[in-house]
Amino acid sequence: MTEPYQLTAWQAAEALQARELSARELTASVLHRISQVEDRIHAYQHVIAEPALALAEDIDARRARGEALHPWAGIPIALKDNLCLRDVPATCSSKMLEKFFPPYDATVVEKLRAAGLIPIGKTNLDEFAMGSSTENSAYGRTCNPWNLDYVPGGSSGGSTAAVSADETILALGSDTGGSIRQPAAFCSVTGLKPTYGRVSRWGLIAFASSLDQIGPITKDARDAAGLLRIIAGQDRRDSTSIDAPVPDYPAELTGEIKGLRIGIPKEYMIAGLNAEVRAAVENAARFFEEQGAICREISLPHTEYAIAAYYMICTAEASSNLARYDGVVFGHRGAGPFDNLIEMYCQSRSEGFGPEVKRRIMLGTYVLSAGYYDAYYRRAQRVRTLIKRDFDQAFTRVDVILCPATPTPPFPAGAKTGDPLEMYLSDVFTAPVNLAGLPGIAIPGGFSAGGLPIGIQFIGPVLSESLILHVSHCFQLGTSHHRMKPRL
Repeated sequence: MTEPYQLTAWQAAEALQARELSARELTASVLHRISQVEDRIHAYQHVIAEPALALAEDIDARRARGEALHPWAGIPIALKDNLCLRDVPATCSSKMLEKFFPPYDATVVEKLRAAGLIPIGKTNLDEFAMGSSTENSAYGRTCNPWNLDYVPGGSSGGSTAAVSADETILALGSDTGGSIRQPAAFCSVTGLKPTYGRVSRWGLIAFASSLDQIGPITKDARDAAGLLRIIAGQDRRDSTSIDAPVPDYPAELTGEIKGLRIGIPKEYMIAGLNAEVRAAVENAARFFEEQGAICREISLPHTEYAIAAYYMICTAEASSNLARYDGVVFGHRGAGPFDNLIEMYCQSRSEGFGPEVKRRIMLGTYVLSAGYYDAYYRRAQRVRTLIKRDFDQAFTRVDVILCPATPTPPFPAGAKTGDPLEMYLSDVFTAPVNLAGLPGIAIPGGFSAGGLPIGIQFIGPVLSESLILHVSHCFQLGTSHHRMKPRL
């Protein structure tokens, strides 16, 4: 018998509207699942059970009165702990913000509330979203539900692990260089990074402002389409949000891909690519060709410079954004005593930030410093332009790009913490998408011989979320990878 917590959002919505399931029953089922497995997964920073149940009861009462509600009213959703949820801690998994209770909701949370979705908790992440394994959290690492000795990816590892382990129906994450797509691939769920500006960043605690984007983490592409429909749209409080109509994404999942032109970048299918990951991409290409799509090799010639450019730009922006946490107005303040203001700054920031955040602040400060700005930051921005041009040129020949989401399946916990450069290479296939501001989606593509998830990725032109969701949905209609569940 299927438990309510196992349902997709669309399945749950149908049951709620048919009165076969109440919002309270669904929420209580998810909370029960959390109580069963959370001590092994550690997906959550905060579970807000009583407020969630109260909201669910209110939704049930409104539905019983015959009020017009959004079809997804009453569905639980988890939020990455760098999103502001009023009066609930937003720690960014950092000691620096352990006492921060936002007095407001992020725009995406406002939209979720308006649709009647129920925030059920805040999920663990790499501190300030800086990492690829969710091992950098000040409050302990998250485990991969498929093998607890392995990482779930990062930085949205808590959100992806929660969806994978059925500890929520839906989740939101943020993606700066792959932080939705990489952990989605590692946890065998669907993770969408929208076009830069498609979703408001107001209320997202900033890491790198020209790269950050909020996006859905779900059990399949159809759920991702429905959730994006709710959270997308222009916001006057975010000057970078795009003034463009929001399509009815679920209505555009037609299942037809005959004649679709799919490009596979030769620079992504490199010699060092894990053989099982390569096989997953090749199997996906064969699937699409059997459905009438046209697959061809393309070139993205500046790919090899993407990681270097990304880590110049994102660390520079992190250095600027995190300067506000000085122990005066924002963030942790050291206990002292202090002889002067500089000592207070140094002690507060040394205690409040973890090693990876300090590393990136120092690197970013260096690349912005006098004498080095032109050599590093300005040059990285020029490379960024070249990478965007590569994609623009590719999309004159193909409609969508198919490639790996990650260079390997999930790796064991602790395997890369001693080598930051090796960890950074986990984002080699995802960071270029952020540099170019494009939409990308990672979906389950199979499993390794050891039973670990492997993800594949689709990339589209600006504002082509409908297309990459459609392609993902077609793949999921014809495969069963996304329906497999970890044994916990």
